[in-house]
Amino acid sequence: MADYDKFLSSSGDEPRKKPTLEATISSLKNLQGDMLPATIYYGLSDLEPGEIRTLADNWYTLAPDLRRRVIAQLAETSEISFEFDYRQLGHLALSDTEPTVRAAAIDLLWTDDSLGLMYKLIERTEKDESRVVRAAAASALGRFILLGEYLEIDEDDARKAQDAVIRLWNDSKQDFEVRRRALEAISNSSHDIVNPAIAEAYNSDEHLMRVSAIFAMGKAYDHQWSDTVLKEMGNSDAEIRYEATRAAGELMLEQAIPMLGRLAVEDEREIKEVAIWSLGEIGGNESMRILTALAEAAEESGDLELLDSIEEALDNAALAGELLELEDEYDEDDEE
Repeated sequence: MADYDKFLSSSGDEPRKKPTLEATISSLKNLQGDMLPATIYYGLSDLEPGEIRTLADNWYTLAPDLRRRVIAQLAETSEISFEFDYRQLGHLALSDTEPTVRAAAIDLLWTDDSLGLMYKLIERTEKDESRVVRAAAASALGRFILLGEYLEIDEDDARKAQDAVIRLWNDSKQDFEVRRRALEAISNSSHDIVNPAIAEAYNSDEHLMRVSAIFAMGKAYDHQWSDTVLKEMGNSDAEIRYEATRAAGELMLEQAIPMLGRLAVEDEREIKEVAIWSLGEIGGNESMRILTALAEAAEESGDLELLDSIEEALDNAALAGELLELEDEYDEDDEE
């Protein structure tokens, strides 16, 4: 995100209107240094079909590493600024000759929930020769599987996304990175394979497979994993501890609140932030008390970024409390 921050602070004198495609292509071909200029950020956004065809004619004149770097930096930018729309470019780059560019394009298309993209991703899981691309495609299919669970896409379409990642998981010849991303994706579903797959992954000798298993425990929202998540919150490995801390919030484990409070004070920054998020997801008086104390400390220390995260968690905790009260009232009405 640092490059984009520099862009914001350094582009004040540059016009914010969309540059011509000719100027954008010229900027790409003459790019020097690591930072993209405003011309590229703005010029590659909201491309029309005719513009994307013109860009495609010039795309492969750029060095492969430059193509990858452009796509990766635009993906970072799109995560923090919704004024940009790089979907047209992402679909172009999804067919790039370089696997690293194709994988970066999948990240760039994170806002695209179209069935057209879903079927392209399924094809990538089946036919792409690069394990990096297959892993990225499997991971991205997770959001379509979740959309299927929410009935936001057709059941038959969602099932095809499920089947694609299940095939990857069941294929022992696949690279373990591909299989673990498939596990993470399928954990967004209520499919019968989820808990046995989590158990297999958790008992793996591969460290990263175990990390994915704990990630999947939270996504699966099955309290058979509660004790495991609570135990792994104290793991000495930061990756395991991070995923367990997040899973505690997703499972809404009230038993985890004291440990989350300690992690939010004592642990490294990323784990501190995810502990705060989990406290917000769980809610309740104790979470609110801890978050309020954390907010006061962050304000006193001048850590405004952390304060924003805490205030957002406080809002979530309050909402969680209101929803819990409504559930209790509904249960009481049923009993009467």
